Amino acid sequence: MSEPFVGEIRMFGFNRVPSGWLACNGALVSIAEYEVLFVLIGTTYGGDGQNTFAVPDLRGRLPLHMGQGPGLSNRALGAVSGSESVTLTLPQMPAHTHALSLASAVATLEAPVATALPGAVSGETFYVTDTNGATALAMEALAVTSSGGNQAHENCMPTLTVQYCIAWAGIFPQQA
Repeated sequence: MSEPFVGEIRMFGFNRVPSGWLACNGALVSIAEYEVLFVLIGTTYGGDGQNTFAVPDLRGRLPLHMGQGPGLSNRALGAVSGSESVTLTLPQMPAHTHALSLASAVATLEAPVATALPGAVSGETFYVTDTNGATALAMEALAVTSSGGNQAHENCMPTLTVQYCIAWAGIFPQQA
């Protein structure tokens, strides 16, 4: 493996941190001990800038190139975004309808049946067509209440977990 640039981040397929590297786990490290790395990344990822600075935290995160692509949001170096789970709100749901199946038979029971014929609606009461006179019947509560549990769901693309590490030893990158 060629000598890395200080501050270079690489993926590793094993669970050990190689010599000259630090795990990208958001740890606070000593400026005095890792001075060259601090010169390059400063407190971009955290730390007090006096005694400590943080390495990037890529646990559970995908790296994203900084800048702004055409039609995309600007992304600053060190910025975090996104959420592991989301809860959809009503405005985020696509417009849709629910079918109501009806039949022409006269209702003879207070409990809804497949052959009941709805007539007029007044408030929360459905009136059924009945040749013997209209009888007010309340609709089954399950037919008119909200559905769903308003619970968050995972929002993650298929992934493969590897270890990210940042080099603290190696070649100091010269500015172009």
